[in-house]
Amino acid sequence: MRILIADDHDLLRDALVAFMGNEENIETHTAADLDAACALIDGEYTYDLVLLDYNMPGMNGLEGLKIASERNGVHRVALMSGEASREVAEQALEMGAVGFIPKTLPAKSLVNAIKFMAMGEKYAPLDFMTAEPEGNDHPLLKGLTERETQVLRGLTEGKSNKEIARDLDLSEPTVKLHIKTLYRKLEVGNRTQAALIARDQGVF
Repeated sequence: MRILIADDHDLLRDALVAFMGNEENIETHTAADLDAACALIDGEYTYDLVLLDYNMPGMNGLEGLKIASERNGVHRVALMSGEASREVAEQALEMGAVGFIPKTLPAKSLVNAIKFMAMGEKYAPLDFMTAEPEGNDHPLLKGLTERETQVLRGLTEGKSNKEIARDLDLSEPTVKLHIKTLYRKLEVGNRTQAALIARDQGVF
C-alpha cells in the first residue's frame, strides 16, 4: 500500500509518516505543496491514496483537489485540514474526494482513517459532519452576513486577502468586496482598524 501525504507543515507531515511507519506494508511518500505532489503523482509510482492539506501552497481552495483528482491513474484523493468548515468538507466529498480528515483527530484515528481510505473506503468523521456551527451573537456581528463574519475573522488573524480567499474558497476580488462592505458597516477606514475593533471587543 502506497500513500502520498502532501502538507506544508514539516512537523505534522513527519508525525504522520512516523505513525504510518508503524503499520505493516505501508509505504509513505511526502510533498510540501501541490506542485510537488503532482510531480510525484505523474512519476513512476501509483498511489493507493493521495492526502492533500487544504491550506498548503498551490491548493487555491478546492481547486487543488480537482487538479490532483484529474491526474492520470489517480482516483483516490482525500482532503485534510485544521481549519476547513463542514461546508468545505461536504463540497470536497461532492467533488469526488474519498474522505475528509480534520487534523484535530487523535493520532490513532488519523492512522485508521488513512488506512480505511487507502483500502477503498470513504471516510468523514460523523461528529464533525453533523456538528452544528458555533453561533456567535456578539452585538458587533449583528449587521454582518456569515461570509462577512468569516472575512472579519481572517482580518483579526492577520491574514492577507489571498489567504482569506483560499480559506473560504472565494476569489480575491470577492474578498475585497466583502472587506469594503465591512469597512462601511464597522465605520472604519482600513483592515487594521477593523481587526482592532473586533479584537478589542472580544468578538472572536
